[in-house]
Amino acid sequence: MNQRLSLDGLEVLDAIARRGSFAAAAESLHRVPSAVTYAMRKLETDLDVRLFRKEGRRAVLTAAGETLLREGRTLLAAADQLAETTRQVQRGWESQLTIAVDALVEFDVVVDALEAFYQLDTGTDLHITEEVLSGAWEAVLDDRADIVVGVPAYQTVAAELETRPFQTFDWVFAVAPNHPLASPSKPLSKEDIRPYRAVVAQDSARTRTPLTIRVLSSQPTLSVKDMTQKIAAQCRGLGVGYLPLHRIQQQLADGLLVTPPVEESPAQSTGLIGWKKGQQGRALQWFVEHFGGHYLAR
Repeated sequence: MNQRLSLDGLEVLDAIARRGSFAAAAESLHRVPSAVTYAMRKLETDLDVRLFRKEGRRAVLTAAGETLLREGRTLLAAADQLAETTRQVQRGWESQLTIAVDALVEFDVVVDALEAFYQLDTGTDLHITEEVLSGAWEAVLDDRADIVVGVPAYQTVAAELETRPFQTFDWVFAVAPNHPLASPSKPLSKEDIRPYRAVVAQDSARTRTPLTIRVLSSQPTLSVKDMTQKIAAQCRGLGVGYLPLHRIQQQLADGLLVTPPVEESPAQSTGLIGWKKGQQGRALQWFVEHFGGHYLAR
């Protein structure tokens, strides 16, 4: 197919529309006026349309010219973006990066990383998603995310993934202060807890077997989307469950949650960062180093 529409012609058309005359457009494009006139005559001939009409000394767009200008500016913007993406690839920076953040991670930690990354002015578009439990691993394995941050190591990590420690998590059994289990006379056993509804943050896995942790057999449950909803539900007395201590410091200080003693306290868990082996993008490697440094700083 013979291509009759050139980006150069669209650029000249845009300059004439913005500056109001052929002469002013030529000045802004650092061309002689005859070159601008030729470009527009060629564009009109190629498309077999009239793009301008004269009104005194001004060049005014026709209806066809207005349509070409509007759609042409979209093409010019897309061409600029394509050129920038190509330059980013040459420099080693990805055009975009998706980061899956486990629901255990405080978002302030992610915001700190984003703020530091944007100081580099790489041009990389960042996308942040939230996942729960094995859904975080699945996001990387299924290429919905490039890196996962903070996923707890409850499962064997797939062989095709690289991992690094990110943060350790302390867990406490927490209930609302008016809950029947709030003030026990002795440490709570599993049998004491079993009759009461557990609030569960649902595993976000789409195709793999979802994981459920710290829920007793035959215990009634309330399933919610993420850790934020789980904390809110437990603050309202809708159920009980184990929560990461770092996520509920304010609720404990405000008296919205209490931590009654239990016979079996869960062990500390380690959150990991993970990404596919062989990925060498500079943005990915920057976040690997940054989040790895977060763990070392704790």
